[in-house]
Amino acid sequence: MSVKYEDYEVAAPDPAGMVASLSSLGYSLEAAVADLVDNSMSAKARRIDVEFTWAGWDSWIAVVDDGEGMTSDQLVTAMTVAARGPGTVRTSTDLGRFGVGLKSASFSQARQLTVASSADSEWSVRTWDLDVVETSGKWLLRRGTDPDTAALIEGLREGADKGTIVLWRRLKGFHSEGVGEDDEKVQQQFYDEAERTESHLGMVFARFLTGSGRRTIRVSGTPVEPWDPFMATHPSVQRLPVENLPLAGDQVRVEAFVLPSAQRLSEDDHARAAGPAGWLGQQGFYVYRRDRLILAGEWLGLAGMRREERYNLARIAIDIPAETDADWGVDVRKATVVPPVALRRHLRRIAAKTRTRAAEVLRHRGRVSARTHGDPLLYAWTVKRENGQVNCRINRSHPLVRELLQHGRDSAPEARALIRLLEETVPVTALRALHETDSEDDPVPFGGASMAPPEAVEVAEQVFKSLVAQGRSPSAARDRIRVMPPFDQMQGFWNT
Repeated sequence: MSVKYEDYEVAAPDPAGMVASLSSLGYSLEAAVADLVDNSMSAKARRIDVEFTWAGWDSWIAVVDDGEGMTSDQLVTAMTVAARGPGTVRTSTDLGRFGVGLKSASFSQARQLTVASSADSEWSVRTWDLDVVETSGKWLLRRGTDPDTAALIEGLREGADKGTIVLWRRLKGFHSEGVGEDDEKVQQQFYDEAERTESHLGMVFARFLTGSGRRTIRVSGTPVEPWDPFMATHPSVQRLPVENLPLAGDQVRVEAFVLPSAQRLSEDDHARAAGPAGWLGQQGFYVYRRDRLILAGEWLGLAGMRREERYNLARIAIDIPAETDADWGVDVRKATVVPPVALRRHLRRIAAKTRTRAAEVLRHRGRVSARTHGDPLLYAWTVKRENGQVNCRINRSHPLVRELLQHGRDSAPEARALIRLLEETVPVTALRALHETDSEDDPVPFGGASMAPPEAVEVAEQVFKSLVAQGRSPSAARDRIRVMPPFDQMQGFWNT
């Protein structure tokens, strides 16, 4: 196509606006760290250290690896936003795609990003300071860094000849003059983030942490343990036949697993198998790309399929070729996928069979196990079997319930009485009479809408306010709501 350039004018994006956009992609802290670990894996690092250091308002996070490192020119390219597009030819070990992961992940969490790297004993350092970019209106990448940051980099390098160090300073949610080193509440929140990051990395990079080519990841000195969602080595796991589905000249590998019932697991195994999000949050498809977990515990928006207690033992692995990224709609955060139209009926067929098997195991040999593990902030109800009886209890740790009961309001006694009444009068008999094993008419929160209706947004806003009042930063509160049923199945302000 012939282009007359005089008919066009340059419409370059404003740097401050671009920074704001990249900072608002919806990364959780653990997902942002995982994006940095992707780069370390792509650089063939054998050891990766993630350091969380508490220093009040000056706390920092770093990712240090012993990979191949970068020359000065390569570092500048890596620090340039979208220097490589999705069409760039990449190596078989490259876990990136858009060329913005380092920047978008870092800008979402910190106001200052410093990267030091060496491929040949010559260390190069570059720094993005978002205050400078926004004030100047220019993409001013600093050569080197400030003396305090340089001292931190030197300590993290520990005399190594090659590798890469990524350092985040002025952390969002923590960099505030009012946050001192002795602020125990914020300090606990900081280390809670470290713990969540450790669990997340163990899930996302589990395949890299085992086998002959294993890598080592540590979080603040603690080795990350791989988490296998399929319990593949357990003798009681049911494995359905592997299916290789054709897509655009490639093969998509799908393998379904039905986990053992609680009666066939030790207490420790049962608790570990629940995963970071708990049994209900971990059921569904697990999508891998080049052995890196992209999506964990989703039913991929397939028609008529949603999370339900009876399908807690159903987990399905999908391995997609990196060349089919566009077909699967893999996003910048590597956190969402949309299955290709050509595969949806096959995936639904496999899911339906797996869900049926899982429901049969729970019905005949299982016990209630849906919400006995996982983040206590997520679920409004807990369901347990104690002394031979099933107990349904409203979760006192849920942020809305805590806000209602623990702040000395005049209505607290009435609220406690109402909660006890609801707990003691769960309409189990009526539900049993109406329920059919594979019924499609089970109640769906807020009508099952993909876009949150106003009443769902109103409830989410109250949860958001409660989380902030209880010490969470606004971004951390959104992260919690994003994985909290039923909002995890909807689009709303928590996804923006």
